Amino acid sequence: MEILKCERVRKIYGSGSNRVTALDGIDLSVSRGEFVAITGASGSGKSTLLHILGSVDKPTDGKVTVDGTDLSALSQTQAAIFRRRKVGLVYQFYNLIPTLTVQKNILLPLALDRKKPNREYFGKVVGALGIADRLEALPNQLSGGQQQRVAIARSLIYRPALLLADEPTGNLDRKNSREIIDMLKLSNRNLEQTILLITHDEKVALEAERIITVEDGRIVGDERRG
Repeated sequence: MEILKCERVRKIYGSGSNRVTALDGIDLSVSRGEFVAITGASGSGKSTLLHILGSVDKPTDGKVTVDGTDLSALSQTQAAIFRRRKVGLVYQFYNLIPTLTVQKNILLPLALDRKKPNREYFGKVVGALGIADRLEALPNQLSGGQQQRVAIARSLIYRPALLLADEPTGNLDRKNSREIIDMLKLSNRNLEQTILLITHDEKVALEAERIITVEDGRIVGDERRG
């Protein structure tokens, strides 16, 4: 079942001599439950694509549909609510609130909507990510790898249609990077989470079941593995 569709998506910044085409006619379809890596050199347009897929930014032209919703039809407020409920975002910077415990950081998206968590699912997420024994700790009491696990748990707590991870291992050493990629694969397999991973690291990209290569704002490769 298709969860994401991009149709002729373009993104242009500036005008005249300052005009930059960041995305130039992106057509993309992703099915529910896929683990996809989007790779390319710095400046290729992959992060711009992620921001549009996450409703952080809007395309200049074209259409993006996520879980049946046309993102271009959303107001700024509607986009923010959609992002919180339907799109999990994980960055290389963890963006945890330092004064909140691990548990409260994870449950924050639900708290903003005044919704009670499903305790069984919460336990499954924190157990799968190996942070069930750190729920009362503050972010500064955790390692970088543990903080990234908390960020991933927070992105999963609403059971989003998409999990978008932008260079999630960029600030981590090799051991922690390996663990985070394993956790994403576990989330994809055990929680049936659809994941789009943005990376410039070929070794990280090879962990996905599908690799999309972006160059100069265009998709130049789409390889399904295994």
